[in-house]
Amino acid sequence: MTKKFYVTTPIYYLNSAPHIGHAYTTLAADILARYKKSKGEEVYFLTGTDEHGANIEKAALNAGITPQKWVDDMAEKFIDLWKVLNIEYDDLIRTTQPRHEAVVQEIFEILLKKGDIYKGKYSGKYCLSCEAYLDESELVDGKCPIHKKEPQLIEEETYFFRLSAYQEPLLKFYEQNKDFLSPHFRAAEIVNFVKNGLKDLSVTRTKVKWGIPVKSNPAHTIYVWFDALINYTSAIGYGKTLGIKEFADYKCNFEDYWPADTHLIGKEIFRFHAVIWPAVLMALGLPLPKKVFAHGWWTVEGEKMSKSLGNFIDPRDITSKYGVDPLRYFIFREVPFGGDGDFSMEAFKKRFNADLANDLGNLLSRTLNMAAKNLGSIPEHCAAGGGLLDRCAAADGEYDAHMENLEFDKALDAAWLIIGSMNKYIDETKPWSLAKTEPEKTKAILLELVLALRYVCKWITPFMPETSKEMARRLKSGPIEKYPPLFPRIEA
Repeated sequence: MTKKFYVTTPIYYLNSAPHIGHAYTTLAADILARYKKSKGEEVYFLTGTDEHGANIEKAALNAGITPQKWVDDMAEKFIDLWKVLNIEYDDLIRTTQPRHEAVVQEIFEILLKKGDIYKGKYSGKYCLSCEAYLDESELVDGKCPIHKKEPQLIEEETYFFRLSAYQEPLLKFYEQNKDFLSPHFRAAEIVNFVKNGLKDLSVTRTKVKWGIPVKSNPAHTIYVWFDALINYTSAIGYGKTLGIKEFADYKCNFEDYWPADTHLIGKEIFRFHAVIWPAVLMALGLPLPKKVFAHGWWTVEGEKMSKSLGNFIDPRDITSKYGVDPLRYFIFREVPFGGDGDFSMEAFKKRFNADLANDLGNLLSRTLNMAAKNLGSIPEHCAAGGGLLDRCAAADGEYDAHMENLEFDKALDAAWLIIGSMNKYIDETKPWSLAKTEPEKTKAILLELVLALRYVCKWITPFMPETSKEMARRLKSGPIEKYPPLFPRIEA
């Protein structure tokens, strides 16, 4: 079997319900997977949930339920949202599943025997919200830079992963694999962090009980970040490769999928994926992922999302009123993928009316209305040519290049440039008037527009799959029917 294109999202931590930030990464993976499938590639798209650690334990205690009940309920909220957003993943892994826990335990024992994990004592400043020890150099005014809280001083017996041994191998790998740290403007942060020196990483806890126990020393549970990263291998059959008997008949063969082609993540977890994860893979003798792509954060109306401000955006609040595809379109057209973005309903409604209702929806309606009068039906084989179709063919190559580089906004820009050209072409040629004197030329113009719209239909498929299906239905060969507007305007 040829290797599949393997794309992953982070596994989402289940201490709270999903919001627009979670949706962003998962939609990006869905768009990339749909695009790759449209090019004839075999794709495997993994998402999942991260279900261990002190924050889960604390949230469950506060809710008066067991941690397992908490994660079961919360996982359903994520699964339901992915259905609402029309996300077609191939697998969703939960870190409380046996297929994951057994692999984590086995990897821990392998690295313990190799000497890459060893027992010691640790004293350090620990951010409970990050579930991570922070070095003094990482603190801002003595506080965690993300959560703005002073970390706790914690001392405990622990097992360490020998991260320091992989400083030079990591730097060499970054140098030889320029696309691994993506987008490129984020690479310097990671390279400088590693150059400044890596310390061995504490990878077990004795004070946290809600986690995967170390097989050879159950008093220790495995650090949630060491546990979580392994999901990318446990989901695709690494248990079978390791010879764990329970996985002899597992559905996936690890070698058919690994290494991952693209890990999509948020920038706040870049170091875990770009430093710790590749070091663990090096210790296991496994090839490293081809790309770790860290996108930016979404703010809401200029403010960072937070429970205290009450500005968490639930995507369902938008999709229930305006549909799923407009949201999918907006968040990838509005900002370059990789950078930070701000979500505002004013900007959403402006894009909806200008880009979708006016530019695309009106273009489709006016083209088909004129075609109905002058063509009657769309022929099965269209032999139309012309400058507009030449521009479409050129834009097709630009679109592909942008999609391969995860430049989703530029891919949509290329599509909307053609949409603008088509609207201008109609205004210049005036088919409604031309039909009175040159009916054959009018028919040629309208056929050219129909074929150009089929290009647009293809380009928007990964972003707006249901809209694309509806456009394809209206543009198919045969009699032209009368259709309602594709996107009714949002009235003030």
